[in-house]
Amino acid sequence: MNEVLRSETTTGRKLNYAFPRLSTSIVLGIEGFILFALYTIGYGVDAFPVGFAQAMGYLSIAAGQFFFGWLSDAKYTKWGRRKPWLVVFSPLLGISFIFLILPGLVLPDLSNKTVLFFWLLIWDIVFRVSYSFTTVYQAWMAEQFPVQERPAVSQFQNTMNYIGNAIMLVYGLLILTPSLGVLDTSLPSTVLYPILIFGVLVIILYITIVFTMPTEPNFETDTKIIKNLKTIVKNKNYMLIVLMQGFASFAWAIITTVMLNFIELVLGLSGLEYYAVAICLVIGFIVTLIFWRKQIQKRGKKRALLSLFLFAVILLPTTLIGLFPFATNIIFGIIFILIIAASLAGWNLFPYIYYADLAEDDEKRTGNLKAGIYTGFPSILLNIFQAFGPLIVGSILSLPDITVGTLTFSLGLVLWGPICSIILLLTYFYTKKYVTLDFEWEK
Repeated sequence: MNEVLRSETTTGRKLNYAFPRLSTSIVLGIEGFILFALYTIGYGVDAFPVGFAQAMGYLSIAAGQFFFGWLSDAKYTKWGRRKPWLVVFSPLLGISFIFLILPGLVLPDLSNKTVLFFWLLIWDIVFRVSYSFTTVYQAWMAEQFPVQERPAVSQFQNTMNYIGNAIMLVYGLLILTPSLGVLDTSLPSTVLYPILIFGVLVIILYITIVFTMPTEPNFETDTKIIKNLKTIVKNKNYMLIVLMQGFASFAWAIITTVMLNFIELVLGLSGLEYYAVAICLVIGFIVTLIFWRKQIQKRGKKRALLSLFLFAVILLPTTLIGLFPFATNIIFGIIFILIIAASLAGWNLFPYIYYADLAEDDEKRTGNLKAGIYTGFPSILLNIFQAFGPLIVGSILSLPDITVGTLTFSLGLVLWGPICSIILLLTYFYTKKYVTLDFEWEK
């Protein structure tokens, strides 16, 4: 049995490791935010084939995250286990993003919708499969950083995520969306150059950490995929945590999907008020990341996570304020978005940490570090859970319309908060009774 030795690291190394999350958040955010509208409105492809192509992309990432995680565990090279995958797939991710958003760079005739459909299908699958390699990157945390440093690393990663999301929203709302109507005939420089920069940035940031992060030592690991799968499935605590994350994801999917609709349709905010609230979301997220990270370090992961659930359970029902006319106020909008920011910041902090810890816990017991497969396996179950997210949101928002003051909106736009609260309350009791997140060896 040989154990990976992890020494203390500098803040510079933590930031260096976190920086690629900036670029992946931008490209994944744009792909998720604009792709459907881009191909249906901008390029005139029918909605059903566009939806089919995107569905194939989602299925490919579910398999890819597990598969690449296992492969990176299985093969050690002179560059280690993780670096070769970053070298191969980060260029593919950047290039596929550029081709996906800008088919006119290659295709001479954008009026041929059949060719456009196959272009979308192929490059969205390539994009999603390429994005799967981030499982390999994330698995690296278990080898690069000791357990006590992982909350800080996760904080830096999530900060980069939200800066990337902020850039994506500003670009998507102010530049890309207004340009959709002309993309089938022209390619404005305001669209062309930022997309090229975002795609190249992915490549640069990942290649940078290949050359600046140390190569992990060659430690013992069992490479038999069936045996590894059996080990994971038999790890009761690991499976309980994956189920906890999957069940809670119902609530987080509703929150992220509906929160901006609530701001606009229920609170009636628009224009500068809308952007002010969006800025508060980003700032609130970054600030509360620090708070939740300190809670983890002070109280432990499980107590901090339970506190997060209770925070969200108590405050999410504030969406009911939309039943009153006086709610159309920017003050309520800011208070509401800060609640959302604090809830999402805390939740997004945890998975980066506990999957690395679970892989190390398995290493302590078996002598094999399987960080890749431990990080990649949840994607199979979580994508199944996440597939139900749009159905839940659609059911909630299909409730009858109501009129409050001068605004008319679906009743679901005020009920989603209490619904999420109930989901997270059940998750709280489940987590409290069944899940272990803190281990004796951490002490």
